[in-house]
Amino acid sequence: MTDPLIDAHAHFYHAESGRGDWERVNAARMRAGDAIGVTYHVVSVLGSYGHTSPTDVSRGNDVMRAMADADRERVRWYVTVNPNHTAHALDEIARGVASGAVGVKLLASRRADDALNDPICALAEEHGLPILHHIWQHRTREWPNQEISDGRDLARLAARHPRVAFILAHLGGGGDWAHTLPAVVDTPNVYPDLSGSGVDRGMIDTALQVLGAQRLLWACDLTMETGLAKLRALEVVGLPEDDLRAVRWGNAARLFPPGTFPRCVAA
Repeated sequence: MTDPLIDAHAHFYHAESGRGDWERVNAARMRAGDAIGVTYHVVSVLGSYGHTSPTDVSRGNDVMRAMADADRERVRWYVTVNPNHTAHALDEIARGVASGAVGVKLLASRRADDALNDPICALAEEHGLPILHHIWQHRTREWPNQEISDGRDLARLAARHPRVAFILAHLGGGGDWAHTLPAVVDTPNVYPDLSGSGVDRGMIDTALQVLGAQRLLWACDLTMETGLAKLRALEVVGLPEDDLRAVRWGNAARLFPPGTFPRCVAA
């Protein structure tokens, strides 16, 4: 397959991420992406979910911008925000847009349907930015320092902001994907990505049946090997060529600001 390929949900580490081997891990991601055939990685650097926010968020965005500037051929970036700090989040989005950010990454530090997310969504709409939200597939417990959300929570937020595209993170990670599909089926501006470590038999087929190819995005998150497994699955489930192209890159090119992926559009 020589068609373009967009990883719509990727992460980099940096010197303050708590890993001494962060440079090695980042380099390994890019090598794996080249081997798989990834045309663009859309990347964020995560904060600490509240431990040192919002300082860590700003620092991560600064690092992410520098990484994207250093690899303009392959890397695009999300500006990460913590909704608990409204003014700071809005300033970070404005600063990120001015520096080339193409989307917003919402930390799981406030439940998706919380009203604190509304100003962020309004500003994302103003700039035409999609929002990637961390999701657990079927929320059954709480986690320290996080307010975890599932598809139902995100659907309620998306219904309040119908002109914003919401990327539901890692359908294949964090629990029961079969719960997520009916939770978002009637909210057309929610687009699950296929990333996550889960590669359950039937997951992709069911997602295609329930939501259709126009609402799914190929992505890897942290595990490139499971992204490859899902890519191979997409190629053998009998998708029409236009649908396969949509999941590989066409949907992402449609959701992100015009001009974000020039090599895909040219192809």
